[in-house]
Amino acid sequence: MKVKLYLFLSLLVATSILKGQEILPVTKQINKGKVYILWGWNQDWYAPSSIHFTGTDYDFILTDVKAHDKQSDFNSQTYFHPKYITYPQTNLRLGYYISDKYDISIGVDHMKYVISSVQDVRIRGHIRDESIYAGEYINSLFHINENFLRYEHTDGLNYINIELTRNDNLLHQFASINPDKFQLNSMLGFGLGPVLPKSNVTLWNNVRNDEFHFAGYGFSGKAGFNAIFYKYFFLRTEFKAGFIDLPDVRTSIDIEDRASQNILFVEWYFAFGMMFQLTK
Repeated sequence: MKVKLYLFLSLLVATSILKGQEILPVTKQINKGKVYILWGWNQDWYAPSSIHFTGTDYDFILTDVKAHDKQSDFNSQTYFHPKYITYPQTNLRLGYYISDKYDISIGVDHMKYVISSVQDVRIRGHIRDESIYAGEYINSLFHINENFLRYEHTDGLNYINIELTRNDNLLHQFASINPDKFQLNSMLGFGLGPVLPKSNVTLWNNVRNDEFHFAGYGFSGKAGFNAIFYKYFFLRTEFKAGFIDLPDVRTSIDIEDRASQNILFVEWYFAFGMMFQLTK
């Protein structure tokens, strides 16, 4: 009798243990058919580059030109008042999940690019006018300052891009968390599109051209994280590295005055946004 009782109790305990080890059902992650919109702010780093200037009486290249972004001092009016929201470096993006793991989006990375106002570079080419800079240059060491050149895309090195992004829920493999309540997604993607700068360029005594102008294109790859709360709200951070080719930068009101350059950049941004179900 005791043996039977022990066997019964052992079977009962074993059954309880096995039952405790059963995997609880997890709600399926459903992102397909959702639309999202985000707004954020970025910081950028640029590799030294070469800039080729051409005009009626000059044709020269500056090499190893250093540049940086232009951050706005933080205050609530500059960063959140609708009148000033493009003063900082910003990100705007609208996206659609074509499946649970992939989304396609279009956005504007409103970056800013400013060459350091005082620096030593190399110059080759010629300047044939009546200025103090007239001469022939053969890879000469050249000191530039704002009297010679002011070159910046501060009204926007506007990278208008379409991106394809893969999203993977990192918590799905480790915890039974309802993805409708919280998701932490890793993101990998790439994008490309045109660049629409509004350039502030003054080349010694030329009159600057202050108009938006499609000057080239760019492409980029990215990696980041996206935390989604209760299906509708999210916080996102990304690192993006890319290449921008600008073969047609307007440098004055004279259509003969042009510049061209290639830019390697790294961008980091933080954004907040919301999403909702559009289609099933």
